[in-house]
Amino acid sequence: MSASLEVPIGTLRLKNPVIAAAAEHMIDADGVRAAIRAGAGAVAVKSTNESDAAKDQLQRAEYVALDERWQPVPWGPQAPRSVTLATRSGLSPLPFDAWLEQAVSLDRLARAEDALLVPSLILGAMEPALAMARRVEQAGLRVLEFNIGTPYASQAAKGVVATELSPMRVGEIVTQLRATTSLPVWIKITGQSERVPDLAAAAFDAGAQSVVMAGRLLGMVPDLETLAPMLGTSLGIGGYWNLPLTCHWLALSRTKLGPGTPLIGINGAQDGLDVARMMLAGASGVGIASNVMLRGFGVLTDAVTQLADYLNRKGLSAEQVIGRAADARRSFAEMPLRTDQWRAFIPSTDGQITKER
Repeated sequence: MSASLEVPIGTLRLKNPVIAAAAEHMIDADGVRAAIRAGAGAVAVKSTNESDAAKDQLQRAEYVALDERWQPVPWGPQAPRSVTLATRSGLSPLPFDAWLEQAVSLDRLARAEDALLVPSLILGAMEPALAMARRVEQAGLRVLEFNIGTPYASQAAKGVVATELSPMRVGEIVTQLRATTSLPVWIKITGQSERVPDLAAAAFDAGAQSVVMAGRLLGMVPDLETLAPMLGTSLGIGGYWNLPLTCHWLALSRTKLGPGTPLIGINGAQDGLDVARMMLAGASGVGIASNVMLRGFGVLTDAVTQLADYLNRKGLSAEQVIGRAADARRSFAEMPLRTDQWRAFIPSTDGQITKER
């Protein structure tokens, strides 16, 4: 008997916890259709807002995959699993009316495939964002992702996108949003803060149904040959190495908020086993974006299959694994004494490891 892949996220249920997260491959309708047909439980369309500058930013975007020596490698399925992705991104180029019309059309296909179509707005200015949220609800869509955690706010033109770092400010934003729409709201927050659990708590306290954690990090890679920043500036940085960071924030947030607050993990998951890892850390759903953009929509199909195989092997349902590792997590002070174990992990003066590990 196959293990159940269904998971609840607030009042919604997903047929499986694999979420096709928003990125450039989710701009065109064909890309969204491909993600739906690949079997994802939820599919998020590329974010929009009222800013023409945000649309212009997409036309200035660049992308590079870097190996472990920070050297560019070809973009595509042949890239090694260990690549770091560095990008300058932007929002959907569609006018809002066309974006909304497309989302409504795609929602019909999603319903037919038992998937959840997730329209995503990104905060620029508050009043236009609220007006757009009202129209999303009036159009009959079922949920709204509201992104206040982009990594680019400090580098983009003023008012184009937001990186909200204050729990008080997050609470104010979500309160206004909840007064505007009765849709279930997923709030996407930044990972560029030591207060991620506090940001999540503020969102839930103000009425968010789920929190997506967390937006990519902002970084810079100097180019040794040109002596300039790679791609000319600071970049959104992500890759497989981000999974432990995401799992850490998921676990801390679950500890702070309790098991009844559904979290969505994003950044670092590349396959179904990574989905399971984030779920064990406390996620009810897990977004995959960069690896799909790099390798194709089959990543989503494979992730669902791999997750199902893992759950069947463990004899657990998807819902039963949520938070298991987070709940077993102990503090450093609670760990057992291991006297002088550190000596096994330092080099001797002749450059050799002191003893077998």
